[in-house]
Amino acid sequence: MSIRVRMTVLAVTGLLVAGCSSGGNDGSGGTTTAAPSATTPTPRPTTDAKASEPAATPALPASLTGQRLDWKRCEAPENGQRPGAEWRCATVEVPLDHAKPEGATTPVALIRKEAGDKRGRIGSLLFNFGGPGASGVEILPQAAQEYAKLGERYDLVGFDPRGVGGSAGVVCRDDAEQAAAEASVDLTPDTAAEEAAYIEDNTAFGAGCARRSGTVLPHTTTTATARDLDLARQVLGDDKLHYFGMSYGTQLGGTYAHLFPANVGRLVLDAVVDPTADTTGHARHQTIGFQRALDNYLKSTGEDPKAGSERIARLLRKLDREPLTVGDRRLTEGLALTGIAITLYGQANWPLLTRALADAEQGRGAALLALADAYNDRDEKGHYATQSHSQRAISCADSSERPTAARAKALIPEFRGLSPVFGAFLAWDTAGWCANWPVKGERTTPEASAPGAAPILVVGTTGDPATPYEGAEKMAKELGDGVGVLVTNKGEGHGAYGTSPCVTKKVDAYFLKGTVPAYGTTCG
Repeated sequence: MSIRVRMTVLAVTGLLVAGCSSGGNDGSGGTTTAAPSATTPTPRPTTDAKASEPAATPALPASLTGQRLDWKRCEAPENGQRPGAEWRCATVEVPLDHAKPEGATTPVALIRKEAGDKRGRIGSLLFNFGGPGASGVEILPQAAQEYAKLGERYDLVGFDPRGVGGSAGVVCRDDAEQAAAEASVDLTPDTAAEEAAYIEDNTAFGAGCARRSGTVLPHTTTTATARDLDLARQVLGDDKLHYFGMSYGTQLGGTYAHLFPANVGRLVLDAVVDPTADTTGHARHQTIGFQRALDNYLKSTGEDPKAGSERIARLLRKLDREPLTVGDRRLTEGLALTGIAITLYGQANWPLLTRALADAEQGRGAALLALADAYNDRDEKGHYATQSHSQRAISCADSSERPTAARAKALIPEFRGLSPVFGAFLAWDTAGWCANWPVKGERTTPEASAPGAAPILVVGTTGDPATPYEGAEKMAKELGDGVGVLVTNKGEGHGAYGTSPCVTKKVDAYFLKGTVPAYGTTCG
């Protein structure tokens, strides 16, 4: 389990999502209707954004840029319902290695619902729902009602990034191996034996990825996916990329803007990953962010945050010593922590946390275990989805850092000071996540500077646990003066569109009319 940068499904309260879109009535690459020009934003403070040039790669061959997509009725996803007849699915072939565009290819799965207003159509709107590892092909049809207004003038297009779902999805272990790890591996090890088992399990996870998905594993970087996006843009027939990225999707959007600033159309980044943070920085941000959200939850119940956090920490320590039996399973400290974390992704989930904690304190662990299962993508039959496999594969291909167990242990006092509930876990996660990973990572932090790009909306929520608000401030600065347009949402939860009427209105006006709000606009 990892409470890294991801949108998540909470089955008992609904779907937290983000979407994607496409263009061209028949996928033949016809020219789309030109988007109206964006309104000039209010000038914003000069920043120190880097202006490095994107790394050049060989030009793509005509066999790839000239693909004609074969749109067909979509099949049902695993454990899901078949999308309605208005949805069509296709596959675009992309280079396995963009440095060798004439070489082997790998598929990227697409799903599309054409714009309702054909005469007023702007183009394709591509969505990424985060993770990394979320399947846009599966999520977009479920979430499409959220984007119905945008769907009038845009083709809504979802995609599975390389290494995800229908795009050569990475698989690392089977259900039995996953269940065994959840039941036996301590995510906050206290002894030398527990530490060894923790690192051994994480190493085994990576080795399983290499055995089962070795061909695609070295090529699952965000940079490669950004280049895939630009090829998809061309094949869909769009002059510019219109894109809505949430959570990890903001990192992908920032990377795209850096690589292809001249091709940026209308981009919105919601629930923003800090592009300046390294592995330890991300863990520190999330320690602060989840504790901040937990404090806000506790205040809403009338309980002192410090006292409430210590109460929850005591419960977790007790579960570390004596897990609760739930049928033929056990609620461990790690699973309880997962169940707590998922409820902090949205304020509507807080009543679930109140009931689940009360049950656990009375010796009943079923509610917290069910919440953990929802986060871990485990169904009632014990089958796990593979989003977490893709998530780790992409993250570890991106990051060149491989913190040691000793380095993680050194962080624990600081992190526990930041959060008595989440601190130790997130400190250990820095070492476990990519432990002995079989593929070298690309870089320490991503580049997001995009000089010359059109204005990009950067939406941060002050109570966001997984991507704290400060990341939005950093992203707006990194994109550059006149490019990153910061919009602040004063509220709770991971992502603002669809939950904040003010943010939703401003994002819709930007996508549909090209209206750019003033830098520093505040909602809530």
